[in-house]
Amino acid sequence: MFVDQVKINVKAGNGGNGIVAFRREKYVPNGGPAGGDGGHGGNVVLRVDPGLRTLMDFRYRHKFKADSGKNGMNKQMTGRSSQDLVIAVPGGTIVRNLTTGRVIGDLTDNNQELIVAKGGRGGRGNMRFASPRNPAPEISENGEPGEEVELQLELKVLADVGLLGFPSVGKSTLLSVVTSAKPKIAEYHFTTLVPNLGMVQLDDGRDFVIADIPGLIEGASQGVGLGFEFLRHVERTRVLLHLVDMSGLTEEDPFTNFIQINEELKKYNPELMERRQIIVPTKMDLPGSKEQLEEFEKKVSADDRYANFEIFPISSITHNGLEKLISRTADVLEEIPQHSLVAMDEETEKTYEFNTDKEFSIENVDDVWVISGEKIEKLFKMTDTTHDESLLRFARQMRGMGIDDELRRLGAKNGDSVQILDFVFEFVE
Repeated sequence: MFVDQVKINVKAGNGGNGIVAFRREKYVPNGGPAGGDGGHGGNVVLRVDPGLRTLMDFRYRHKFKADSGKNGMNKQMTGRSSQDLVIAVPGGTIVRNLTTGRVIGDLTDNNQELIVAKGGRGGRGNMRFASPRNPAPEISENGEPGEEVELQLELKVLADVGLLGFPSVGKSTLLSVVTSAKPKIAEYHFTTLVPNLGMVQLDDGRDFVIADIPGLIEGASQGVGLGFEFLRHVERTRVLLHLVDMSGLTEEDPFTNFIQINEELKKYNPELMERRQIIVPTKMDLPGSKEQLEEFEKKVSADDRYANFEIFPISSITHNGLEKLISRTADVLEEIPQHSLVAMDEETEKTYEFNTDKEFSIENVDDVWVISGEKIEKLFKMTDTTHDESLLRFARQMRGMGIDDELRRLGAKNGDSVQILDFVFEFVE
């Protein structure tokens, strides 16, 4: 099964906790704090695997979680950091953050990597908080929580050349003749339900990848027929071979079909009309095809939009015209530089800063002052609530953020209950 769009949840590893410990060795008076730091949590990394062609591996697994770092130990020993969780994806995968809708990566090169969720740093042990004023602190930090992200992976087949055309115009047959690919071929519409790739190799050493993508019909830009399943993959190609049936076996006019296909491309993405396009009349071995071709060429030359399009008639059965078509396609590819054909947001580099536009918010729920906000919640998660000194440090951090003043302004009184996540404490003036 060909799967080209999935949604997954990734969770990076949390940092290990720092600990409170002291040296207690014989003949070592005043040993001092010796609590070690926690290890870093593992990142979640997407890596291009050249052996993959679809996103099928994600069909039954949607959640991925990296390991957390190990806790610190006594004798100033740091906990072990965790390995990154590497997830293999096929080349041509676009990664989008579902929460923000922003594209955060376009993975096209073999073994290319993208960190999609950053692991939390390890919490500091009490040896990090020693100072002349407090030489034996009972303060440590919990590990920083790892990032959790909802992602959409979208595969757009990586091919130099894409085959355009109505169903049953001969795309699969052409692919089977010029490459070693073996697509399904039959005399009914939509025989091809998934994109097929093949490598074309010329005698002069040049080669390129060609894609036979499911047929297009009128209304495809609105999802009719195979719709988006076709158009999504066309965006990656640098050259389009537009196949037009000249057999005359149907009552449809070849030029009308040609116009309809281009109109669908324009509706889906106007930039596709700027893509280099070669017209390929097919089935030229059948009776009446030459007359159909002459009429078609007249209509194309009379239309200013397509007058400069090159036309290479072929017969995939007799192989007539194939060599000229393939050679010309290779020439055109050399004229077009390779580059990413996907429009990315201006800012595509992933950042890992928590949102600080609004550090906290406070609301009264059933006479309990509930404090929320990414920054304050992160600070609380990193607070070791089992030691009073750590809680006092967290109280100073809240005061420095202005939470105490905001509670007073909202009317909080001495003894009122205040809640952060699942932790409840009393407000003290």
